[in-house]
Amino acid sequence: MTMSNNNHPVSPHLQIYRLPLTALLSITHRITGVILAIGSLLLVWVLTAAAHSAEYYAMLAAHLQAWYGQIFLIGFLFSLYLHFCNGIRHLFWDVGYGFELETVDLTAKLAIAMAVVLTAATWIIGGAG
Repeated sequence: MTMSNNNHPVSPHLQIYRLPLTALLSITHRITGVILAIGSLLLVWVLTAAAHSAEYYAMLAAHLQAWYGQIFLIGFLFSLYLHFCNGIRHLFWDVGYGFELETVDLTAKLAIAMAVVLTAATWIIGGAG
């Protein structure tokens, strides 16, 4: 005799469960850390190219100035600022401030907004935009 499991409740899963903003930002913080590590390798590559020869640097700079290079650089810059702003939230948490649910949600939104503003400001002031 086999038993049917059709009547048991189904636990929420990621297809129907909406993660809180703090959880999404935690995951994003880890992803931006990986992007920053990759971007650091790119920075070493650029510096190596500049030290090697003007031709090698010009070849690499042409890729960074192409549309795909610009998208990567904007993503890297946004990752830098989001990781930084979210890190500030964590510093406040480390000393015991900001654990109230409203504060956690507000600071998450503020970190994202500040990352967008700082990315845009840097891109515009830097003359890349």
